[in-house]
Amino acid sequence: MRLINLFIIVLVLLQGLGFAEAKPKPKAAAPEKPHTVKPAEPVKQIINIAYLSQEKSAPPALSNLDPFIQNKGLLGSELAISDNSTTGQFTGQAFVLSKFIVPVDGDIEAVFNNDIAGKFQLVVSLLPAESLNKLADSAAGKSMLWFDAATSDDSLRAEQCRVNVLHLLPSRAMHADALAQYMMKKRWTKWFLVVGTAAEDKLFADALKRAAKRFGSTLVAEKVWEHTYDARRTAQSDVAVFSRVDDYDVLVVSDEQGAFGEYLDYRTESPRPVIGSQGLIATAWHRTHEQWGAVQIQNRFKEQAGRWMEEQDYAAYLAVRAIGEAATRTKSNELTAIKSYILSPAFALQGYKGSPLSFRSWDGQMRQPVLLAAPRSLVAVAPIEGFLHPKTELDTLGVDEPETACHYEKNNEK
Repeated sequence: MRLINLFIIVLVLLQGLGFAEAKPKPKAAAPEKPHTVKPAEPVKQIINIAYLSQEKSAPPALSNLDPFIQNKGLLGSELAISDNSTTGQFTGQAFVLSKFIVPVDGDIEAVFNNDIAGKFQLVVSLLPAESLNKLADSAAGKSMLWFDAATSDDSLRAEQCRVNVLHLLPSRAMHADALAQYMMKKRWTKWFLVVGTAAEDKLFADALKRAAKRFGSTLVAEKVWEHTYDARRTAQSDVAVFSRVDDYDVLVVSDEQGAFGEYLDYRTESPRPVIGSQGLIATAWHRTHEQWGAVQIQNRFKEQAGRWMEEQDYAAYLAVRAIGEAATRTKSNELTAIKSYILSPAFALQGYKGSPLSFRSWDGQMRQPVLLAAPRSLVAVAPIEGFLHPKTELDTLGVDEPETACHYEKNNEK
């Protein structure tokens, strides 16, 4: 024991004199390299886009629950410009959106001729069908590419189509086909069709009849709501009397103005679901949609706009993003290059609906999935599984190429 204690004392003395093995000193940390951010590409190209719309008068309110929105479309295009600009930092491209909003009683042609003609080649339009075609047919308008973000008119994709106009919203035929596919899946094949008196109601009714025939459904009855009933005061009794028809599976309503359709649900003589312009609706976009990254764009839009994204906002967003995608891929700001790429098989746009979006070469319609939504839930996304097509299932919605009545050569002579 004494020897051990003596050994320890000697070891301590040796350490004090520096003879023991010293622990290596830790190496000094190498100085961190400064974090560098790749500088943005200098701007080489400017892509100018015109946004043209006209303010609308607020319609008579059927309900105070849904406020009138004046700027549908505008905020969607602004969000898309922000997305385009993010990409443009790395490609040396700058995207500029110039907004031209005509007052309710303003002159659209004057604004176009003075501020847009000869200055822009790419125009996002939130105009009604008649005004759109009139400007697209003008001498200055023919040298432009128009992106229709406002209409669903089947005629604009058919006998009234224009070679320089692309359509971002689903057509009425696409809406109707989406509903018909879901009804066929549910085996609700007997329809009771109720139509309003507005011209738009009749157009949507025609699309619904076409879809019923196309997918094997039967119209058990068809009635026109002529406003002889006051839906707000006597809906409980009037709708019950109005809906006494032969047995049917589903009530299909065509009321694009929202004049009466909301009062049909739960008040019919027979307990049946309501679809069409009210009840279960077909739409390009809906606030309940959350799949495929939709939550991200929903939140971004709501933070910017303070409201939910509407169909026209989504359509204007797609229009500007389509321009951005084409300009980025072609590395060009020239109209010919952008249009050629947009209409080529290579074009594919992310639309947050599970499938890449593209344009039909035969009528300028953007092919896209259609959402089927109830007021507070997403029910399904069309095309419904099981409906097949030799090229793409998206072309089971709307007018396919062999059916088209669009003849660009003829219409381009106008």
